[in-house]
Amino acid sequence: MGLEGLEQYMLPCTNKTLFGIECMGCGIQRATALLFKGEFIAAFHMYPAIYSLFLLLAFVTFNLFVKFKYDFQIKVFLIFLNVAIIVISYVLKMAPIISTIQ
Repeated sequence: MGLEGLEQYMLPCTNKTLFGIECMGCGIQRATALLFKGEFIAAFHMYPAIYSLFLLLAFVTFNLFVKFKYDFQIKVFLIFLNVAIIVISYVLKMAPIISTIQ
């Protein structure tokens, strides 16, 4: 099975299914699939926090084996960076929807 068959195993968003509105995590599975296909710009457009999340994951994995000074502060910074990117991109994505409701 190639990467093309990956889409059939993706989980649907419960929030979007129930309420019709995307959640803050919508797009991360598709962005990861695009990343594995080598479509880096499309992955960023799908989910802007994809690269910072992978950076956080790589750092935490590396830090499991190698401990050093200020590792906790770096992890906290990366977590706050990811939260900020996710929230800002979600607000920008939802802005057209919110403006049509009012």
